[in-house]
Amino acid sequence: MRLLLLSLLLALLAGCASGPSINTQYQAQGQNSRVQYIILHYTSTDLAHSLELLTRGEVSSHYLIAENPATVYRLVDEDRRAWHAGVSQWQGRTWLNGTSIGIELVNQGFYDGPKGRYWQPFAPAQIEALIVLLKDIMQRHELAPGSILAHSDVAPQRKVDPGPLFPWQRLAEEGLIPWPEAGAVARQQALFEAQLPDVAWFQQQLAEHGYEVPNHGQLDQATRNVIAAFQMKYRQANYDGEPDSETAALLWVLNNSASR
Repeated sequence: MRLLLLSLLLALLAGCASGPSINTQYQAQGQNSRVQYIILHYTSTDLAHSLELLTRGEVSSHYLIAENPATVYRLVDEDRRAWHAGVSQWQGRTWLNGTSIGIELVNQGFYDGPKGRYWQPFAPAQIEALIVLLKDIMQRHELAPGSILAHSDVAPQRKVDPGPLFPWQRLAEEGLIPWPEAGAVARQQALFEAQLPDVAWFQQQLAEHGYEVPNHGQLDQATRNVIAAFQMKYRQANYDGEPDSETAALLWVLNNSASR
């Protein structure tokens, strides 16, 4: 009898230790992934230092992609929050660590030399590995094209990564991000050359696109930084932060595209 009671007690304790009994036979239709965005970064250093920074410090990311060979490292499970975006905002959502997957690319970024700023190109194999990873993440989390962002998109006042040499158009060719149609841009640019929209228009259009941007109608440094972030993605030959007709056309076409 004592042995039976002891067995029952141990079984009861084991049940308590394993947590509550939960029935999972029903699933709600009204749900989706907590992941809304994928944010791309460069590490500004080599692989060894990147791994040290991202695994032993306070900064982290879900994935790190090396250059050669283009190894993909998973450093944080996707169901957990990585500390990669910092103070950030997109489409009115803030502090995007909780709703995004961070991907770091091993790349030195830039340095300023006597002939100006030099940016390191990305290794082709590294980009191909990234594309495979992006397609997998987007399929599993049911993300729409346009969910992939630059760190400079979500924090344009303090970040420039992944920089003007990142091949955004290559991602567009794979259907991962929207891209402005060249003919539509040319037609719209001709109209804007006749009359350039004012700064308030640029601020409104940038905000509609997703950026956090001032709305006071003045061309201050904060507004220039946001314009430069947009240009660094869609017009990489010139990202001076000036509100010109080509930038206006690119912005207008993207905001009015049916595939947006």
